Amino acid sequence: MIRFLQTPGPLKKIILGGMLLIICAAMVITLVPGGLGSNFGFGGLPDGTVASVEGEDVSTQELNRTLDAMIKQQFPQGGEQASMLRPFFSSRALEQLISQKALLTEAHRLGLRATDEEVRDELQHGRYAMYFFPGGKFIGQQQYEAFLNQNGLTVPRFEAAVKDDLILSKLRNLIAGSATVTDLEIRHEFEQKNTKVKFEYAVLSREDILKGIHSSDAELKAFYDQNKARYTNSIPEKRKVRYALIESSKLEGQTQISHDELQAYYNQHRDEYRVPDQVNVRHILIKTPPAGADGKIDQAGLDAARQKAEDMLKQLKSGAKFEDLAKKYSDDPGSAKNGGSLSWVNRGQTVPEFEKSAFSLPKGATSDLVQSSYGFHIIHVDDKQEAHVKSLDEVKSQIEPVLKQQKVAQAIDIQARTLLNAAKANGLEKAAAAQGLQVVTTDFFANNESLPGIGNSPQFTQAVFSAVDKAPPDVVQLNQGSAVFEVIGIKPPETPTFEQIRSRVETDFKNERVATLLSQKTQELSDRAKAEHDLKKAAREAGATVKTSDLVAQDGQVPDIGSMAGPASVAFTLKPGEISGPINTAASGVVLSVVDRQQPSSDDFAAKKDEIRDTLRANKQNEVFAVFLSNLRDQMQKSGKIKINQNEMKKLGGSPSGEEGG
Repeated sequence: MIRFLQTPGPLKKIILGGMLLIICAAMVITLVPGGLGSNFGFGGLPDGTVASVEGEDVSTQELNRTLDAMIKQQFPQGGEQASMLRPFFSSRALEQLISQKALLTEAHRLGLRATDEEVRDELQHGRYAMYFFPGGKFIGQQQYEAFLNQNGLTVPRFEAAVKDDLILSKLRNLIAGSATVTDLEIRHEFEQKNTKVKFEYAVLSREDILKGIHSSDAELKAFYDQNKARYTNSIPEKRKVRYALIESSKLEGQTQISHDELQAYYNQHRDEYRVPDQVNVRHILIKTPPAGADGKIDQAGLDAARQKAEDMLKQLKSGAKFEDLAKKYSDDPGSAKNGGSLSWVNRGQTVPEFEKSAFSLPKGATSDLVQSSYGFHIIHVDDKQEAHVKSLDEVKSQIEPVLKQQKVAQAIDIQARTLLNAAKANGLEKAAAAQGLQVVTTDFFANNESLPGIGNSPQFTQAVFSAVDKAPPDVVQLNQGSAVFEVIGIKPPETPTFEQIRSRVETDFKNERVATLLSQKTQELSDRAKAEHDLKKAAREAGATVKTSDLVAQDGQVPDIGSMAGPASVAFTLKPGEISGPINTAASGVVLSVVDRQQPSSDDFAAKKDEIRDTLRANKQNEVFAVFLSNLRDQMQKSGKIKINQNEMKKLGGSPSGEEGG
């Protein structure tokens, strides 16, 4: 398992929780800047490989794992929206993986490595501690391996991913670690974030102006003609299809798993169900002083620790409760709060001295003093379990769904291929009738519409709208099974006539007019208020409403204005009595006049200075690292070291920009 996690580390056991699959696949997301454009070189890559970075392949399987993790993070409940956005996320996931491999390649070139010791420390004390070491205790080998296996992870792959994550951190620190922040920048940021202003503001409502805009047919027709390019092919391509759906849910109910199949799977995977020797133990730890610079241990400190441990042992032999003494005196805080319990411990999981004593004691026994590099232990065995292999009955409930899923997938594939071949020979209607399947014939539909039995499926619409006219029947895999389909009609994109989209043209016309008029009226209001040095008087003349804000900081919100971090942030640059220029929001035009300005105190600055410095430094480091990655990607792309298999991406519904490869 992860033996290097336990030796030479302290005694540990984890109660595992959380989403390890997401964490593992998302490691790249947390350290690799995203959103970079890409231009991929020609590939010639084999099926199953979606990209290559300096000879390092990105497999379709690896991409799917990262893609699934991204979608789970954004849409934990799944649903139709998650399915619709899968093509977008597939391109984004590929971007992340290519960036990760490019960075790792550069890190290795620079000689950066991560040791097993560093991996151990990360799992114990870093972002994974809450999953593997809550309370400082480790779950043990069996639970760890089982959980990773259930989530499609192997121990070597997970631990290698942790190591890559550490290497990326080292590279980031090397590249961006020198970013500095000046005191002047800190002061400016502090004042910008903490200065508060109170102001009067005059509001011109977009809705009020819109009510006064009227349009004739002649004006609308002229607007349509002037903006015809905007409406060119705005009626999307539509297609009409026939399809027969093979649903996995129906086959699942008909699929049975025999005892022999369960037994065969169990025999092939028997090693996965092995349970090692285990002891359920408690301990009281009295720490000893660490060795000094000369390698020697303070004898007085060692003797004091021994005396304290012997006192504990005497109290236990006199009838004191182990749990009470552990809670009060044990120097292992993780187990002390649980009465010293480490729960189940496997061989190889603890330091040798502890293991030898724990596994030699009978159930219910308490040890004498056991000395290790951590100090003196008193060990009590609550329970023991000898190594064994779980029986088929114990793991049947785990095996059966796996086998059923495999059989259903095989059955769907066979049935779909049979149906497809028959449809090509005899037509889809006859082929489907022979299998007792219903054929659905659609009306013309666009690629974002829902279809009976299929819903809004990116896989289906991608296949349908990629098919050429009069193509023979084809098959596509869906989340709910497979569909054999044929395109029976294509309506190319159309440019609507004025009469067809008159209401849309009217809306566009009014929106443009109201935007222009609102901007003009707000500018006039500002100019008049500045000329007269009186915002309220100018507002009355313009028919604007005047309001007064509370004292507000730059992260605040004000009615009719919204966020003060937007265009209204100009208020923080004005002195009391000054009048702003026009401030345009989505729903209104605003002119404001500051009536009060409150500067933050020096005490506040002293209290927040370090926090602001850390935030600014982190932002600078992110910017530096993003520029480094962008330049690295540019160099690798220009030299042809990044290649993509566009055919594999099409299967996933993704479409990275740039030259096609593969």
